[in-house]
Amino acid sequence: MEEREIKESIERAMEHRHDMDDAAETDALVDSLMNSYEVNPLGTRLDQERLLNRDVLIRVLETTRQVLFPGYYETNRVRKEYLRYVIGDRLEYIQYNLKKQISIVLGNLDMCDGCSRSVILHRAEEIVGEFLKKLPKIREYLATDIEAAFDGDPAAFNKEEIILCYPGLLAISSYRIAHELQLLKVPLIPRIMTEYAHSRTGIDIHPGATIGKYFFIDHGTGIVIGETTEIGDHVKIYQGVTLGGLSTRKGQALRGKKRHPTIGNNVTIYAGATVLGGETVIGENVTIAGNTFIVKSIPANMRVSARAPELEYSHGKHDDEYLDYII
Repeated sequence: MEEREIKESIERAMEHRHDMDDAAETDALVDSLMNSYEVNPLGTRLDQERLLNRDVLIRVLETTRQVLFPGYYETNRVRKEYLRYVIGDRLEYIQYNLKKQISIVLGNLDMCDGCSRSVILHRAEEIVGEFLKKLPKIREYLATDIEAAFDGDPAAFNKEEIILCYPGLLAISSYRIAHELQLLKVPLIPRIMTEYAHSRTGIDIHPGATIGKYFFIDHGTGIVIGETTEIGDHVKIYQGVTLGGLSTRKGQALRGKKRHPTIGNNVTIYAGATVLGGETVIGENVTIAGNTFIVKSIPANMRVSARAPELEYSHGKHDDEYLDYII
């Protein structure tokens, strides 16, 4: 046997050995994970035949937004003479897929254990029918939100820019869709929809919150609006605002209780402000300055601000630890 053939034979043997070692390591890892699934079953969903499809729900959400804003979120133009057909086709898509997903989530509830499939499908069909009837109302509210955004933002070139570009409107429209499903007692699905918008915009609106007309979110990144928040009409909030609960130490014991603030009509809350607590009520026509921390109610027609921090100025050479700043 030539030297080259001997060398190739040795290399093949080494590769085979490495493959056997890799297979043994993989088997050991699989065994370890299997044991983990038994010891810590939380986070596993096995032997469940009817699985909720998050991707389908996101497509339902986006299709609903296309119905609410026909012609805006399209790859091709929508001709007016075909609009009735286009909307009918999309409603049929929403009806079929949403009914299927709602029936799945209802069927997986403990309280529905033992319910017949026909009963669950009938209830899902009722819910979807009620939801679709709410679409004109959602459009009415969204029209006021667009007006508020245009009137409140001098940087808005026109209302089309708001519909196509503003993350606030994406978050609000997703919330308004999800909120109607929440009111119809649909579990899980509304939260999937608003968390999808959250992941795209950085704006976290719980579908359980109650929000009036002419709602404007400017910029929006980092906004949090909790489950039991109540917001009136003509409210404007900026990036980094938190409307939250005072404490979550009691956890599930607080479920169903009012934990988040109530915001009256014509309130403006500037960037970085935090308003906490279920008993906290912000009266009408209140302006809350940025970077404030509020845990008590504020009467109507007030302006609230925090004292400006004291600034320190120092002079030194450029190689000193501190440089001069212009503020």
